[in-house]
Amino acid sequence: MNLGRLGVWYPVDRLDASQLSAFVGHVEGSGYSALWYPESRGYESFTIAGFMLAHSKKLIVGSSIASMYARDAFTARRGMISLNSLYGDRFVFGLGVSHKPMVEGIRGHDYGKPVPVMRAYLDALQDKAGGQGKEDGALQWPVALAALGPLMLKLSRDRTMGALPYNVTPAHTAEAKAILGPDKWLAVEQKVCMETDPERARALGRAELSRYMTLDNYRNNWLRTGFTEADLANGGSDRFIDGMVLHGDAAAVKAGLRAHFAAGATHVCLQPVHAPDDWAHRDAMVTALADT
Repeated sequence: MNLGRLGVWYPVDRLDASQLSAFVGHVEGSGYSALWYPESRGYESFTIAGFMLAHSKKLIVGSSIASMYARDAFTARRGMISLNSLYGDRFVFGLGVSHKPMVEGIRGHDYGKPVPVMRAYLDALQDKAGGQGKEDGALQWPVALAALGPLMLKLSRDRTMGALPYNVTPAHTAEAKAILGPDKWLAVEQKVCMETDPERARALGRAELSRYMTLDNYRNNWLRTGFTEADLANGGSDRFIDGMVLHGDAAAVKAGLRAHFAAGATHVCLQPVHAPDDWAHRDAMVTALADT
């Protein structure tokens, strides 16, 4: 699978069927190679992937991420294979350990140590396939991991097609590339807001990031990569928000996206940040940044 250079990441739970089909068409029509989506409290991951694949022709659709706690390895494998068989090998199974509040508070499972439980899940995903889908210990199916820390990045390198870091900076991208090496996917998410008023852009950024600020996996990674507790207090310092959400005119945002490529990303998926229901701003950003 050729993942391509540039994709779009979007929280599709915000959209009903007609809105989502129109957005899928806009992303594909703008020339992006892939559309990525999360799994949270809304649409079930494989169901919504099938809907988006059915409403596109060439667009790759990737879960970013599907929670390993949402389905056992056998079901996940059959879902991944089914989507690719039905829709021309256009589905990427982005897989992650999610977050403790989502796993224990909502799903009612015990949240294990991330790397060991993911390794065991990959073992089950692989070993029950009767030797299929693997070569030299690594899955050859289009599976990639939500990876932030060094250990999960190494697991991504050793057992899957690559990594899907989220809420990261180009500095983290460079560190991830050093671990993954030259032959693995490094598909990085980056939030963008084409807004030339810094205060308005930061207000939109803080609203978008607020859901992530209490999650340990992200906080630990931000601290590991150079931000401080002061940066993460009170909704995030300007330095932190500017690092997480690129803002300015199209040229400034494109420069920020290209910094990830310069740091070693093989694919960058931009996430448009906009006011609630401002679909026109969202679509304008998708159009303007397609030639990054």
